[in-house]
Amino acid sequence: MPAFIYGIFLAFSLTSGAKSAPLSGGELKNLLAAIRQNRTTQADFHEERVIRLMKKPVVSSGTVWFQPPNKFRREVKGNSPSVTVSDGGELWIYYPNFKSAERYPLGKGSPLDATVAAINSALNLENIETSFNISATKSDTGHELALLPRIAAMKRVFQKLDLRINDKFRVEGTDMLLPNGDRIVTTYSNQTRAPIPPSTFEFKPPTGTEVTTPLGQ
Repeated sequence: MPAFIYGIFLAFSLTSGAKSAPLSGGELKNLLAAIRQNRTTQADFHEERVIRLMKKPVVSSGTVWFQPPNKFRREVKGNSPSVTVSDGGELWIYYPNFKSAERYPLGKGSPLDATVAAINSALNLENIETSFNISATKSDTGHELALLPRIAAMKRVFQKLDLRINDKFRVEGTDMLLPNGDRIVTTYSNQTRAPIPPSTFEFKPPTGTEVTTPLGQ
């Protein structure tokens, strides 16, 4: 699986104030409903991948767009730019510097199905009750959620996902622990809820792009 995919998953640890007792089942249900009503459609991100064998984290930044339940676009800026687009039926990864693109069909038992499902869960918390064990607490600035995957396919993607929810019921940061012990660090800013043009989630390789569909996909 391409290393970049883990980069979609975000992870950021922030110092928090005193926490109250865990939310009850009814309170958690109300919290998730409020988050889904106020979910972000576009945001800038700053991300750090903390790799155990490296002294410094790998840093990236860019913009992400999302449309429930399963469409997203992620553009990474800087010296190693990339564009990742999913319309729910297939996933494209485009590397402008190399004029190359990878296409991954989704559904029908694709190896990436669990990965994309995890991405969608992190971005909009859609149907997470069926895929994760969830605990939540109220903090001095909002809420904190901890997600533990229930199914084996999800456990191969990450061990644990912590989310910080601000007082506007928007995800402002996540902390993901990967199976190999690495962590990915991401925060969100400039969040909006404006409608997104459908073309945002479409991708057509530029002329001259080498397109590959990796084996096993």
